[in-house]
Amino acid sequence: MRIAVDLDQQQLRLYGEDDALLARYPVSTALAGAGEQRDSGCTPRGRHVVRACIGAGRDPYTVFRGRRPSGELWTPRLAAAHPERDWILGRILWLSGTEPGFNRLGGCDTMRRYIYIHGTGDDQPMGVPRSHGCVRMRVADVVELFDRVPAGTQVEIG
Repeated sequence: MRIAVDLDQQQLRLYGEDDALLARYPVSTALAGAGEQRDSGCTPRGRHVVRACIGAGRDPYTVFRGRRPSGELWTPRLAAAHPERDWILGRILWLSGTEPGFNRLGGCDTMRRYIYIHGTGDDQPMGVPRSHGCVRMRVADVVELFDRVPAGTQVEIG
């Protein structure tokens, strides 16, 4: 298995062991564009791995804060009451860069930047850059992806 995130097309593709395309999903990456530096708000490029899979068995609309369930379930009403929040919902695939000096270690470390593939509210558009650096997906899509990929899955972002 491997994942490829296309920043230009705002699309995530899942490939099988034989490199056959298994699934394609619309995503939303960083509004600030591509980049690796800490505090940039950009989506990091290059080779990564899924370091941790968080949220198995949780309600798909579970709200996470600091990678822990907040005790809330996302609804349009909750979103309207907190328009400033960057919703992390359902499942988290926490990414770790594999290229020292580019997306690993120092001021460009993807994992220390807390970059995830995660679910977001149904009210958020897909196919356009809007995130703070992460790869956002529809809740149903991230749950499906999460159930198909283990920790250690390779992720290419570019």
